[in-house]
Amino acid sequence: QVQLVESGGGTVQAGGSLRLSCAASGRTFSTYIMGWFRQAPGKEREFVAAITWSGGNTYYADSVKARFTISRDNAKNTIYLQMNNLKPEDTAVYSCAARAGDSSTYYAVWAYNYWGQGTQVTVSL
Repeated sequence: QVQLVESGGGTVQAGGSLRLSCAASGRTFSTYIMGWFRQAPGKEREFVAAITWSGGNTYYADSVKARFTISRDNAKNTIYLQMNNLKPEDTAVYSCAARAGDSSTYYAVWAYNYWGQGTQVTVSL
């Protein structure tokens, strides 16, 4: 069982930065694939970024490449999402998720077993 709690959301002007954190509980955290997803009002939840248990492989949605960076600290049971050059279209509730196993289908909402409650990110003009 893995429990996830996100923090770090807020309101920022376009071009600004935020860093999201996701604290995980569970002894097997270090073996999980971790992902960030977001959901804007009226839209489906979408993949943002994912990272393998070793941190050696990272994956990003095209819309956030070169602006967002996912990282993990297994010693602290925490993953991070550094978001730079934020745009109004990045406004959404951001949730972290975890799944056991390999990194295939890292982009798929249905593939993740555990989800946090989410944190709101609002980017204003």
